Amino acid sequence: MERLIDKFPSMDLMRSEKMTFVQLIIPVESAHRAMSYLGELGLLQFRDLNDEKSPFQRTFVTQVKRCAEMSRKLRFFKDQINKASLMTFPPVSQPDIFFEDLEIQLDEHEHELIEMNSNSEKLRQSYNELLEFKIVLQKACVFLVSNHGHTVLEERELEENVYSNGGYVETPFLFEQEMRPGPSNQSGLRFICGIICKSKVVRFERMLFRATRGNMLFNQAPADELITDPISGEMIEKTVFVVFFSGEQARTKILKICEAFGANCYPVPEDISKQTQITREVSSRLADLEATLDAGIRHWNKALASLGDHLPKWMDMVRREKAVYDTLNMLNVDVTKKCLVGEGWCPIFAKTQIQETLQRATFDSNSQVGIIFHSMDAVESPPTYFRTNGFTYPYQEIVDAYGVARYQEANPAVYTTIIFPFLFAVMFGDWGHGICLLLGALFLVARQNKLSTQGNHNVQNFEYSVFYMIRLINISIRRDAHTTGLVKFREPYPFGVDPSWRGSRSELPFLNSLKMKMSILFGVVHMNLGIMLSYFNAHFFGNSVDIRYQFVPQMIFLNSLFGYLSLLIVVKWCTGSQADLYHVMIYMFLSPFDNLGENQLLWGQRPLQIVLLLLAVIAVPWMLFPKPFILRKLHNERFQGRNYGMLNISEMDLEAEPDSARQRHEEFNFSEVFVHQMIHAIEFVLGSVSNTASYLRLWALSLAHSELSTVFYEKVLLLAWGYDNFAIRLLGLVVFAFATAFILLMMETLSAFLHALRLHWVEFQNKFYHGDGYKFRPFSFALLAEDED
Repeated sequence: MERLIDKFPSMDLMRSEKMTFVQLIIPVESAHRAMSYLGELGLLQFRDLNDEKSPFQRTFVTQVKRCAEMSRKLRFFKDQINKASLMTFPPVSQPDIFFEDLEIQLDEHEHELIEMNSNSEKLRQSYNELLEFKIVLQKACVFLVSNHGHTVLEERELEENVYSNGGYVETPFLFEQEMRPGPSNQSGLRFICGIICKSKVVRFERMLFRATRGNMLFNQAPADELITDPISGEMIEKTVFVVFFSGEQARTKILKICEAFGANCYPVPEDISKQTQITREVSSRLADLEATLDAGIRHWNKALASLGDHLPKWMDMVRREKAVYDTLNMLNVDVTKKCLVGEGWCPIFAKTQIQETLQRATFDSNSQVGIIFHSMDAVESPPTYFRTNGFTYPYQEIVDAYGVARYQEANPAVYTTIIFPFLFAVMFGDWGHGICLLLGALFLVARQNKLSTQGNHNVQNFEYSVFYMIRLINISIRRDAHTTGLVKFREPYPFGVDPSWRGSRSELPFLNSLKMKMSILFGVVHMNLGIMLSYFNAHFFGNSVDIRYQFVPQMIFLNSLFGYLSLLIVVKWCTGSQADLYHVMIYMFLSPFDNLGENQLLWGQRPLQIVLLLLAVIAVPWMLFPKPFILRKLHNERFQGRNYGMLNISEMDLEAEPDSARQRHEEFNFSEVFVHQMIHAIEFVLGSVSNTASYLRLWALSLAHSELSTVFYEKVLLLAWGYDNFAIRLLGLVVFAFATAFILLMMETLSAFLHALRLHWVEFQNKFYHGDGYKFRPFSFALLAEDED
């Protein structure tokens, strides 16, 4: 078996890329250029050699702070451009600029914009004050003229309201003082005019009434124009008010309340001619300020448009520069030799490219000393790196969401690319709705350039669009996977099951039986594939113990029970037998020596069942007991000098990887290894039953989708179409379209996706996949996030 496996060609996608631990010794004068070139290459992951240091104790902290300050300025420019709602179109070619010159330019542009914003804010505030003054003059004039017009008419009524009490004359109320003849200053009546936000008017009036104990008269009128807030730029509704009062003490209280509520008070003369003259002067100044504001806004937009043309390039330049210094801070500084020492991981295939890149950096920086690049031994396990394309990338992300593969562990994404769409199609089970999803996917692919974001995310969005298209193509062309390919012996039909089942009484029992049995067949094949991959893992790492005492008993146990059930299902289909498979499997355990009678499907079935049952019983202690004792024996022999071979057993040290140059061998703990093996054996035995039952979700979801489709079609669309009423027909059509789009397409798609995900993560990957590795994250400019500071 092993010789046959060795003859197979190597699968690049099955295993992660072989990694090597390297060390770089970089002269100081070529360090920055070397890091820039390595960032463009993106094939070297650096290890932080300054973990014990805080960010402020590192060598290039000053340069990082400069880059962070420049990033802040660029974000300020971007916010200003977004605030102005300007569309920026960067030119085809832009002149190169040095980093130091860019820093100076950004500082100048920031001071210019801040000064322009400050001047604009002051002008806007002055404009708002004049506009409010104009509105107050117009509205307050109405209140003042109205009060003087009613003076003569109500003079007699007001005089009668003066009460005498034993020679003591009561003081009239404020509204009586206001209505008395003569100018207001002769009667001691005063007024304050102003403007306040509309939302504060009620509370403002209540506070004035309480502060003056009711000795005031409050008049209000809504402003005809909205006032622009100079800070937030929002349009605010305001209300003009006029407060009549008497006394200096009341005046002080009212002014304090106005200040507390943010109300602006303006001096309004009582003379109508003066009011008219002031209104003309305010209108003239408003016109001048409007022209000045318009000119300032045009200048501001022009400056921002000029910045917007260069902003993407500047942001990318600063982002890269900061990433370079952040990476340099991960290196050790050798002061005596004037060089930087770095360590990291790179794929073996990339060593030549990295060496050429470092040589180019040495030449371009005119350094007299070259960069030293050599491989080293490492204690920790290497990172996991899979090279992907537009087709395999989304499936690899699905697997990595569960857990990143160990170094050189079998990659489930190779099989997920085919099995995941197939299981999805089995549960979705409707080729008509699959065509709808395919059309939607094609639409997204056609518009992927418009829907995708800027920058490097274009590639990723395109990959996801291709993934959805391929997945939905599988859905549409596979049709109902339970029934495809089932043909009659003499008169074949090209599509689905026999149409005569449609509408018959036996339709649902027949389809249920068919789909349930096919779900079990798919599940047994899928789980056997997972156990086979555990063999390939053990063979690759040279772990014969796992092959003999884990792979072999697992295959025997699973196929002695559920593999035998699958065989009975196929034989029953081929022979047309009426045997009860439930009865066969139950009494295989309860009464293995009894005669099967009508339930016999094979010649020699009873002795076969006894042998399979004995094999299943033997497989359980086979998985449990031998392996811990063999591991202890090998461990003792190795330290007694009789065997110096490397013991690559995953259960002994989950953190150590088989291909690590140095292994950390802790003291062997037999009890811990035995308990771990017992848990693993019990989990597999119980999981074989539960996992097989879990594949029945293929039947359940397919049945749910088909039945929901039938209900919505017959009980909604056809029922509504039976009425000779256009409104009822239209209502039925709307309900049917809504149910199809949101329930059958959206909810059922999400449900099938999640269940297919679970079948891969739990039922398939737990047979062979540890998923406790860590991703290869190289220093690459292409992987920098747009919002990274």
